[in-house]
Amino acid sequence: MIDDEFIGEDLDDQETVRYIQEALPQELKQKYPEDTLYYILDVINDYFSTSGVLDAAPDADGFIEIDNEAVAAYIVKEAKRDGMGDFDPDEILLIVEAEADYVDGLEQ
Repeated sequence: MIDDEFIGEDLDDQETVRYIQEALPQELKQKYPEDTLYYILDVINDYFSTSGVLDAAPDADGFIEIDNEAVAAYIVKEAKRDGMGDFDPDEILLIVEAEADYVDGLEQ
């Protein structure tokens, strides 16, 4: 059962990365290869699990407000700390928004 869960998560990550790659402008597709996008997904998941943002009360429509700029800033900070490089916050914001669009599409 646990192996099935990990396989499902891997497949979802593959689909997410594929979606992000398609959403990015051509010049960013080369700058952020697949391995880097997997790293960014991991940091996004870390942000959501440690920031407490998902513990916030939903609004009247059942949604939780996510500050994509805060997520992007967290990724930039963590990437520098992890030795992944100096990412441009505006470029990372595009990736965060593409990931959010993908997740929103799953929920519909």
